[in-house]
Amino acid sequence: MRRSLPLEADTTIRSVSWDGDDLSGQEHHRVEFVDVDMTEATSSRTVFSECTFRGVRFNVSTHTESAFLNCTFVRCSFFDATFTGCKLVGSTFNDCTFALLKVDGGDWSFAGLGHADLSGTSFDGVRLREADLAYTNCRRATFRRVDLSGASLRQTDFTECDLRGSDLSALDPRETTVKGAKIDFTQAITIATALGLDVSPG
Repeated sequence: MRRSLPLEADTTIRSVSWDGDDLSGQEHHRVEFVDVDMTEATSSRTVFSECTFRGVRFNVSTHTESAFLNCTFVRCSFFDATFTGCKLVGSTFNDCTFALLKVDGGDWSFAGLGHADLSGTSFDGVRLREADLAYTNCRRATFRRVDLSGASLRQTDFTECDLRGSDLSALDPRETTVKGAKIDFTQAITIATALGLDVSPG
């Protein structure tokens, strides 16, 4: 079911069910969503700008080429949610859960994911330039072909994480846990150089 709600700025939507709804084409600016159920909702080219989501359930929802620009997410659940080609530039996440989250492409630059538990999640071909991933748990996650240039990776845990093809120029292995992580040869040279090693042909 597709629902169109013309909303004015500084509006609050509280305790409604959008379970299974099609939100495609909607635009929301400076709207606060509180305890909204978006389980299994879908969106395509939907735009949320400067919105706040509190206790919103995005479980098993699917979003394609939608934008969540400079939004704030507090205590939201993203269980098995899928974001394909979406923009979440400048958005911040506080006390959210991300089990089985899948992100394919898109731009999450400047996103605030510090201290988040991203273990087991999948990011493929995503731009995370200058994102905050400090103290984030990325154990056994997938970060393939991800642009992490300029990202904050202090005390990030990449244990057994698949990092192949990603830009690791901001990664300092002395401040980041990378035990058992999968990397390619080019990345190995980048990390060795960061440690001050002189990599040269034998």
